[in-house]
Amino acid sequence: MEIERGAGKIAKTLRVMLPDKPGYLGQLSSAIGMSGSNIGDIRMVRIGLTHNTREMTIYVDSEEHLEQILENIGKVDGIIVEDVIDLVHQRHEGGKIAMKGVRSLQGISDIRKIYTPGVATICRDIQRKPDLAQRYTVIPNQVAIVTNGTAILVLGDIGAVAGMPVMEGKAVLFDHFVGISGIPILIQNRDPKVIIETVKNIAPTFGAIKLEDIAAPECFEIEDALDELLDIPVLHDDQHGTAVVVLAALLNAIRYSGQMLSKATIGVIGLGAAGMGISKLLLAYGVKEVIGSDLKEDAKTMLDAAGGRGASLATVMSEATIIIATTGCPGLIKPEMVRKGQVILALSNPNPEIDPELAMASGAAFAADGKSVNNALGFPGLFRGALNVRARRINNKMKIAAAKAIAVCAEEGELVPSILHPDVHRSVTEAVERAALESGVIKPWE
Repeated sequence: MEIERGAGKIAKTLRVMLPDKPGYLGQLSSAIGMSGSNIGDIRMVRIGLTHNTREMTIYVDSEEHLEQILENIGKVDGIIVEDVIDLVHQRHEGGKIAMKGVRSLQGISDIRKIYTPGVATICRDIQRKPDLAQRYTVIPNQVAIVTNGTAILVLGDIGAVAGMPVMEGKAVLFDHFVGISGIPILIQNRDPKVIIETVKNIAPTFGAIKLEDIAAPECFEIEDALDELLDIPVLHDDQHGTAVVVLAALLNAIRYSGQMLSKATIGVIGLGAAGMGISKLLLAYGVKEVIGSDLKEDAKTMLDAAGGRGASLATVMSEATIIIATTGCPGLIKPEMVRKGQVILALSNPNPEIDPELAMASGAAFAADGKSVNNALGFPGLFRGALNVRARRINNKMKIAAAKAIAVCAEEGELVPSILHPDVHRSVTEAVERAALESGVIKPWE
């Protein structure tokens, strides 16, 4: 069953009853096509004496578009729409994850080994030598996915519970791509101190902490504090996962402009979590000049402190040879702002700061939007590699290694590889392991 086709399209399934006579399926398809919708899967679900029932996936722009299609179908005599199924809602019903046992229970003997009395032996062993928890529990393969719901995707501050479907989605990706158990942790509180204290107290349950969709500037304070307090990796994905994939994209994009990344002047428009994370990683990579603009003066001051330079939007556009925009403001970059030969990554989804085709027509050497720059290319392997070698931190060397591994996996003509590339997550994992070993952040065994 198909879920989506094309950016911005909504997938729906129509369950339709048609007379079992020639021509009716064609009339149905015509009514849908004339309404401006593509058709996906068609399958027979029921065969009757005089009518057949089929399910047909269609792609609509909005609920109003769907209503128009249903109205056109209603004009065809003999065809009845029994139901309209929303495929996205269907996929989320009941949630997308579950905690399950991985040991079989065939009889009372198994219960005695897995639970009482046998489990007491394992508990006493860990009490005497805590490091044995790394061998005899799920802790080293378990990552907390922590959010307070203040910066959910493009939705903004919608609260932790409303953000749960995103956290579940991250957990599914963890499991599917690298076999990590991701556990969503919802903290319905905006106070950084509450979040820090909560995560500190539950940290013994996990091998690493993944902060997710927490708004700036609180996200910076929370990550810095937890990094100091905990002896396990802590990573705010909106900052660092995004930064890793953007760096990978730049390593490939600069080929189109003939620039050297380390010598380029890079402008970052929007210094929230993603923009600041990108700026810091580029500086760590060795970029000599990163200039950034933001509506908040505090954000530009933070960039100054990190080694970059705060500036106005006009200055960024006039001085930078590479532009990265993460503002969430469609159309912010006007065609007249684009300078000949610039590389422009307008990463806000679903609508970029400038359409790539318009940027190219305005003189850019290369332009792309955020549809392919998905941080899910980075975070699974980053955490898998860190957990595999018991890293205490995920440092810049590990992030840069991950970015290089992602860039290498891109096929000809791609900025970054597909998230479903067969080798990308394994390659990132191996690169992160090597970088962790080389940079000395491995936790010694007790």
